[in-house]
This record gives sequence, structure tokens and C-alpha cells, in this order.
Amino acid sequence: MSSELWKVLKAESKSPFFLFAGPCVIESEAHTLHMATALKDICESLGIPLVFKSSFDKANRTSLTSYRGPGLKEGLRILEKVKNEVNVPVLTDVHEPWQVESVQQVVDVIQIPAFLCRQTDLLVAAGRSGCVVNIKKGQFMHPHDMKYAVDKVKSQGNAKVCVTERGTCFGYRELIVDFRSLVWLRETGGLVVYDATHSLQQPGGAGGMSGGYRSLIEPLARAACAVGVDGFFMEVHDNPQNALSDPATQFPLDQLQPFLETLLDISAVLHKRVT
Repeated sequence: MSSELWKVLKAESKSPFFLFAGPCVIESEAHTLHMATALKDICESLGIPLVFKSSFDKANRTSLTSYRGPGLKEGLRILEKVKNEVNVPVLTDVHEPWQVESVQQVVDVIQIPAFLCRQTDLLVAAGRSGCVVNIKKGQFMHPHDMKYAVDKVKSQGNAKVCVTERGTCFGYRELIVDFRSLVWLRETGGLVVYDATHSLQQPGGAGGMSGGYRSLIEPLARAACAVGVDGFFMEVHDNPQNALSDPATQFPLDQLQPFLETLLDISAVLHKRVT
């Protein structure tokens, strides 16, 4: 499955970009299945390849009391149900090397969180899985230095690597997107993804939880599309203000289709210019 998916992600399809999308964290089986079905319907209607994403454990929450997720065993059971019943490929994060063995049995894309993008053992284990690996660029990393993270995955004979830009630390609780990064990340040899939601967080900026700028998601994503990326990463929720994780920056499900249509329009203009 991962080899077939990789061909799709590399634009061997009619769509100019792919989408990694879903709620930040698995909130319940029913909600996860509902979101996966809704996202699939939208993306199929637009011809956009979808990989459904959600986390079984948010191990880096600001506060000890924040909701983290259902855990590895229950989370993978739900993601496997999404994969089999909704018939979409799935993505989830890993935080420790020992988790990879279980996760690779279910998911199509293993994601390395931004804070862990330099963890050699984790990257090597993910590479060894044979799954597509999506590495979030650390908020502290220069884009050129992400080549070494990609090389750690590729050292295991796995060239199926995506690198995701999610903003750079700029003072206290602020992230700034340097659009030069979307160009420079191509030098890593991985597919380039723009994280349209995490890049607008204010880490810890809402009293023990992350704040953010939901109103800026659309304009910055349009800019990233104009620069040229292979895919977009988005956290999407049907009730963002009541989401159990990252409520300030999850994108509203009911606004997703027109937003994606705009990105397709931008991509079409770029294609005409190039050809």
C-alpha cells in the first residue's frame, strides 16, 4: 500500500497536491469515523488525494491535565477501522522508537513530530518500517538542516519521505512562516508539505494550551500554494472551538471545500504559467 500511496503523493495523479487532514487527536471512534468520511467525500469530489490524520497520543501537550488521546492500542484500533471502513490511507505520530513496530502494522504514513525531528533512533525506526515518513521541521531548525533528518530515514533504504514546514520560533509564543523554506526544503530530496494550521499556533499562548490565528490559515495557505508545494497538512474539525486539542487553529470542516477549491484555482494558474 505505501508504494502505491507514494506514487499518488508524488503527483502521479491528476491533482496538483495531496492533503494530510483530520482532527488533531482521536476524540472518539464515532467522531473519527465521521470526520474521515466527511473529508473523503470532499476530497473525492475535488479529485484531491487524502491521507486521514489523527493522533493516538499528544505527548507534548502544554499542560499535564490536557487531553492526550486514547493511547496506542485503542488509537490504532480506531485508525484501522477508519482505514478498512472508510477506505482511506491513514497517518499518525510516533514519539518513541518502540511504538513504530505496532504503528507500522496499521498506518500508511508515520509522522515524526517537530520537536523530535533530530531524534536519530526514532527516524531510523520509522525509516525501517517501510511506510511513508512525514517529518515535521522543528521550530528551531533551518530548512537546510532537515536534509540530515531525511538522510536518517533514507539510510534504511526508504526514500518515501515528506518534509513539512510548520513555522519557526520568533520570540515568545509566536511562529513565523518563512516562505523561503518551502523552496529550500526541496533540497532535502523529500516531498514538501505546508502545515497550514500548526504554523499559526501560539504555543502555550492560551493559559496552559496553545492559542493561534485561525483567520490567517487561508491567506498563508494561498501563499504557500503560489510558492509551490506537493501537499498540505491541515487539522480539521467539525466543531473547532470545542475540540479537545488545538481548538484555536483547527480549520472548520464546513469551510474546507471552498478553501480547497481556491487552492486548486491557484494551482491551475501556476500550471498554465509553467506550460
